[in-house]
Amino acid sequence: MVSGKRLADIGYRAFSASMMLLTLYGGYLCAVRGYRFYEKQKQLQLAAENQDPDIMKD
Repeated sequence: MVSGKRLADIGYRAFSASMMLLTLYGGYLCAVRGYRFYEKQKQLQLAAENQDPDIMKD
């Protein structure tokens, strides 16, 4: 039989490990979103540079 202190220690370690994994996953998602935003801005900039200037006149 596992003692109460040992069970609490195992539970704490499991909880800490799951929080660490969630933090790493959240950081990954944030980095991917930032990268996609950066790429989208680069594409929009290229599209704006390649437009015909006569179209922009109003």
